[in-house]
Amino acid sequence: MKFKQAYSRDEPPGGGASLQELISPDNEVRFIDAFVDSLPLEKLGFRTDFPENGRPAYHPSILLKLLVYGYLNRIRSSRCLERECGRNLEVMWLLGQLAPDHNTIANFRKNNSKAITRVFRATVKMAQHFDLIGGELLAGDSTKLRAQNSKKNNYNRGKIARHLTYIEERLSDLQQALAQTNQVEPLLDAMARHALRREHYLRLLRYLEDSGEDQVSTSDAESRQLIIRNTITEVAYNVQATVDARHCLLLDYRVTNHNDRLAMGGMLRRAKSIVRNHSFTALFDKGYYAGSELETAQGLGITALVAVPAPASNAPDPAYNVEHFAYDHTSDTYTCPEGHTLTTNGHVYTKHLSRAHPTSFHQYRTKACKTCAVRHHCTTARNGKLIERNTYTPVFEQNRRNIAAQPDLYKRRQAIVEHPFGTLKRQWGYSYVLTKQGMERASADVGLMLMAYNLRRIFNIVGLERLLAYYAASLSVLWTLKAMFGACWRGYSQRIKIPSSSAIYLQITIFNQETGRGF
Repeated sequence: MKFKQAYSRDEPPGGGASLQELISPDNEVRFIDAFVDSLPLEKLGFRTDFPENGRPAYHPSILLKLLVYGYLNRIRSSRCLERECGRNLEVMWLLGQLAPDHNTIANFRKNNSKAITRVFRATVKMAQHFDLIGGELLAGDSTKLRAQNSKKNNYNRGKIARHLTYIEERLSDLQQALAQTNQVEPLLDAMARHALRREHYLRLLRYLEDSGEDQVSTSDAESRQLIIRNTITEVAYNVQATVDARHCLLLDYRVTNHNDRLAMGGMLRRAKSIVRNHSFTALFDKGYYAGSELETAQGLGITALVAVPAPASNAPDPAYNVEHFAYDHTSDTYTCPEGHTLTTNGHVYTKHLSRAHPTSFHQYRTKACKTCAVRHHCTTARNGKLIERNTYTPVFEQNRRNIAAQPDLYKRRQAIVEHPFGTLKRQWGYSYVLTKQGMERASADVGLMLMAYNLRRIFNIVGLERLLAYYAASLSVLWTLKAMFGACWRGYSQRIKIPSSSAIYLQITIFNQETGRGF
């Protein structure tokens, strides 16, 4: 039986073909090259000026191309990317056979968090150019990405107290043993070790008291132990993201280390500036159900549909839950399903659910509860039914009306917002943050993940041919301007560098204004 014969190891790969010939015209690496070359890197915040002495630096476009390629192909480790530079023909073509070392790659990523965020925004602008962003229906949610910090190295006051109690008990036992034996040296060594551990925990406790924080992580200081699901917790970062419904493209993200409750307002403000309107509908789950955030949404003119959590205290019969009590704004009273009127004594009470957002409320009662025949269906409280109406109750009621007006719309939330999270965490394996030492570095890693997701979606929907034509047209416009205006272009081109096509026309306008020319 005949077999295919291997080439000799002395022959160059591809039968002596160049890298340009080896990389096929429809290879997506050409899209990465065109995308990064189109970015105004200096304006985005990447450093392009380096001192002449010492080894020449790598241009930021080289390192950004490598990271974009890596994240698109599920390669995040700087050491793995370093190896790819010497064995991967696509990377050799993309970088012009340059091979940055792993420290250079890692330092570039950790030092350019804000610039990477701006590159992510460039993917959103590209999607808008191809009409991939509807801007009519958005969904917001968060996902927890595990930090480089174990639960063992995360402490709260209770955990520290248990460690200190254990150490005191061990020291007491060692003191008693010391009085009963002549072999004191091992015991003194053990006591010294426990004393050092006690001092470590006391330093952590002082930090919590001075900072006002609830917990501290010793490996990645800004990571926090967060609830992942039900009672399952993990030391992680919480990534807030907003997704457009048309093609499940990400519009915005922010890396945090706290829960969702007070995040919706900021997400909607940024979404409004991105889609340039406030007439869209936003879908959020019950983790975002907070009066201050719903008030912000309604103040922005945005229709927000936020899932309503189950009441903290249900009536024995659900027909007598608070939502079935009718409120009259004119008389400031509630009417129960049995027709009794609940009134307030006018006193304002305050709850401090959080230090930043204390809540004021009135209480409503009725004496009819004492003789009501169906009281056992309505409440088990000794003093009868009590309703609390706080300053945010009107916005809660408006949210309920929004959901009632579009009962099927909220069901689309998971299909929209879980699409990128499922792709990133389950399909690509990006379930943890690779970087350490702070939220800013974590944001760089997350930004590259989400940028890769958007680029993959855009590439799959639009296609390589249209994308390359788009970048070629952008280059053509600028080179035409350069040919037409000659020397005037030099000063201008130092400040402008080929962004999206919508920005091209803006640049042309600015150039015309600066030179006094027109078409």
